[in-house]
Amino acid sequence: MKKLIFASAMLMAAFTATASVTVYYNIPAIYQEQEEIYKEIKLSEIPKKVMDNIHKDYGDYKVIKAKKSDKGNYLLEMKTQDGIELTASFTGEGKLIKIYS
Repeated sequence: MKKLIFASAMLMAAFTATASVTVYYNIPAIYQEQEEIYKEIKLSEIPKKVMDNIHKDYGDYKVIKAKKSDKGNYLLEMKTQDGIELTASFTGEGKLIKIYS
């Protein structure tokens, strides 16, 4: 009888023992970039280095309005002699970020 009780206890232990399974969830991270806040500045406040880089690539355009963000980027409204207007954002070094037509 002892063997029967021992065998049934071992059988129950075998069925209740489970392997440990680690589950990893691939949860994508959501990055929300805050919108830059631009403040209007005078054209004379734009650094010469920035203006030189802009005129090198966009020589036909004349800057008519300038804004600077808290991150140091510039939003410039430009116009050609033909009246074609363009708004573009540039880094503090004068590299193009985005063109808003």
